[in-house]
Amino acid sequence: MGNPYTLVEWGLVVHLNPEQRVFVTERHLATLTTLRDDGSPHVVPVAFTWDDDTGVVRITTNRHSVKARNAARRGDGTAPRASVCQVEGGRWITLEGSVEVVPDFEEIVDAVARYARRYRPLEPNPDRVVLRIAVDRVMSSAYMAG
Repeated sequence: MGNPYTLVEWGLVVHLNPEQRVFVTERHLATLTTLRDDGSPHVVPVAFTWDDDTGVVRITTNRHSVKARNAARRGDGTAPRASVCQVEGGRWITLEGSVEVVPDFEEIVDAVARYARRYRPLEPNPDRVVLRIAVDRVMSSAYMAG
């Protein structure tokens, strides 16, 4: 496989190989893992979308959710990390990276449209935010890794 990264002005973008891209566009749920303040993992089922142009995972959630609280910047200013893991039979992929809470209206509209294409239309929610994971590590089942 060629170079899975593209250099852009703000850093490297991870690109998935064709098998991985197909898998993350099929209609499956995944688990999202974030860390609580005490360092213990918080693991919940989520629907997500993958943006191959930017190497970003997007998850919509309520701004008051535990997911959003765990994804908020820490007191030291560092971005927390998160991962999503999608499994179906013997196929699996984990996408890992720094996570941030994005309350921006345009980002929410884009995330909701992406969600509707992969899953189903969402009902309006004035408390919706986007969790955006800038993926910097990809792990997958062996046949998709190569």
